[in-house]
Amino acid sequence: MADAAPAPAEPTVLDVAEWSRFEIHTGGKLAGFAAYRTRPGVITFTHTEIDTAFEGQGLGGRLVRAALDAARARGLAVHPACPFVRSWIAKHPEYADLVPSEEHARYGLA
Repeated sequence: MADAAPAPAEPTVLDVAEWSRFEIHTGGKLAGFAAYRTRPGVITFTHTEIDTAFEGQGLGGRLVRAALDAARARGLAVHPACPFVRSWIAKHPEYADLVPSEEHARYGLA
């Protein structure tokens, strides 16, 4: 009887602070990243990118969710300058509280 193929590795998100970005890895490969800038009490997401080889797998959403969860755990206010992060928050209103209420109009959030 042949051995079963190993289950695919669960994607992993890491905060690579020295490069100011969260990275998502799957199958031992870098699949994408969310770049950010920080200042005391605030994290601004500036750009999100998923490698074309990994598109359509929901990795961008997983990456943003993990990055926002990390920001929440650290007590950081979020400024979603990146259009992908901004649209993801708009679709997941349970994360809108991370964006200061006075910034909602600026980022098109309800």
